[in-house]
Amino acid sequence: MMTSLPQQDRFIREPERLKLTTISRTQAWKLEKQGLFPKRIRLGSRSVAWRLSEISDWLNSQQQVESHD
Repeated sequence: MMTSLPQQDRFIREPERLKLTTISRTQAWKLEKQGLFPKRIRLGSRSVAWRLSEISDWLNSQQQVESHD
């Protein structure tokens, strides 16, 4: 019997965010300002990231919306 281990959350940076979501940096920023995309987390003065779990949740919600259209 196999048990699944809980997946550890981690931060992802812009290149990985772009690859996963396929939306531009500008579009992600606009959606974030409207409350429709996960908020970025400031890591330093010139560095931001997103939680992978929040991006995954957002992607799942987008797929559910598309399947209802």
